[in-house]
Amino acid sequence: MATPPLEVWRDRGGHLLRLRLSRPKANVIDAAMIAALDAELAAAAGDLTLDGSDPGAVLALRGVLIEAAGPNFSFGASVEEHLPGQVEAMLARLHGLVLRMLAFPVPILVAVRGQCLGGGLELATAGHLLFAAPDARLGQPEIALGVFAPVASCLLPERIGPAAAEELLLSGRSIDGEEALSLGLVNRVAADPEAAALSFFDEHLAKRSACALRYAATAARFDLVERVRAKLGRLEKLYLAELMSTRDSVEGLTSFMEKRAPRWEDR
Repeated sequence: MATPPLEVWRDRGGHLLRLRLSRPKANVIDAAMIAALDAELAAAAGDLTLDGSDPGAVLALRGVLIEAAGPNFSFGASVEEHLPGQVEAMLARLHGLVLRMLAFPVPILVAVRGQCLGGGLELATAGHLLFAAPDARLGQPEIALGVFAPVASCLLPERIGPAAAEELLLSGRSIDGEEALSLGLVNRVAADPEAAALSFFDEHLAKRSACALRYAATAARFDLVERVRAKLGRLEKLYLAELMSTRDSVEGLTSFMEKRAPRWEDR
């Protein structure tokens, strides 16, 4: 039987939903991982209403913590699922999850250690607050594979500004937790990012009104969600209709899986 991609439990008296990526060491953001995350967030969001019309313990949810088992948050999305014939479904699933996270009516905290790359960083950046280890490695290496990162192309400029975002997207380089903090990509750097996220929850979220937090989380991203939705739709078309028709995009992905240097044709 395949290992479940996600550990799920309620913490802090049920007020904190914890989601742990559970396929170390890579914690690849593949179809199974995306589906599991999306299902848990959809179920939790379905229990929440801004008007408080649904009574019960579910309305006491004050936060979500996404973390990862093993030494790394995630090596990124599945490269195999980026190939022609699979990439259409993969992008639709990933983009749907990211949009759900952006619109989620409760603060999402993300704890990052080790490698947090590609689709892993896109997932993390969709959260509200990021906590990273000093030696974490965060980056969008898609350019090295002959492709680009649609979600990161939307979210990084929003989070760290166009200049810093373009530098990371075009170079594909990774940065450590301290540099990510200086850019505003992460909110806190701590040797134990999970503990730092839990401490933040205990100090700042646990004592708040769950109803007020839902309004505040919605208000903070009121125009961001629609802005990203529109841009992401256009970038998805650019990726599928144009980028994936180039030879270099397939060569970059194939060379990665074959563990060899790419042979670019520049077309």
